[in-house]
Amino acid sequence: MLSPSSLRSIFQWTKPQCQLCHLPLHRGEAFWCQHCLSHFPQPPYCTRCGSTTLPLVSRCGRCLSKPPPWQHIYRLGEYDFPLRQLVHQFKFRRKFWLAEPLGQQIALQITNPAPLLIPVPLHPQRRLWRSFNQSTLLARAIADITGSQCQPDTIRRTRNTKVQRQLSRQERKRNLRRAFILKAKALPDHVAIVDDVVTTGSTVAELTRLLLRHGVKQVDIYCICYTPPAK
Repeated sequence: MLSPSSLRSIFQWTKPQCQLCHLPLHRGEAFWCQHCLSHFPQPPYCTRCGSTTLPLVSRCGRCLSKPPPWQHIYRLGEYDFPLRQLVHQFKFRRKFWLAEPLGQQIALQITNPAPLLIPVPLHPQRRLWRSFNQSTLLARAIADITGSQCQPDTIRRTRNTKVQRQLSRQERKRNLRRAFILKAKALPDHVAIVDDVVTTGSTVAELTRLLLRHGVKQVDIYCICYTPPAK
């Protein structure tokens, strides 16, 4: 027979655990404990390009001279702890359920939701190898809260491009040329592109230009993390 201490230990580990510190969650907590949630970075940032700024601004100095093609970006923070760990768990350790709480955190920031959400598409070969598209899961989670439509098949990736994180900024741009085609015949004026991490912005910029060429008036970006440019 198990001792009372052994039973308590078993019961402790059967409780729902925080997805970061792995300690048991308390009443009213879901996915993350309040202590870990308090460490979620919420620094002020430029709502046009996503760069961290001292105060919250609609355009930073860089955007005043050379703004990105999209209109607004919503993100949780920079690609650093704890978001880096959560993205890794979500994307590479197949913790699909993280899409819901991460989508909730992003949706809390969105003041003017786009009626249509388009996740960044994967090439069919990469989609088959990974077995899921993390951007699609995230977009569906956000759409459930904002009341938007999520249409993963709106844009198709026609070339199995190289992995972007291995390339320089200029190589990323060349890598994405003519890599996407639009499949939808009619689009609303306001559309949002959903991705997990925006690094140089080359992918979402290419998708934004494609949408603008087909009559979309405003494109926003929804993402978990933004990677600041190298200094």
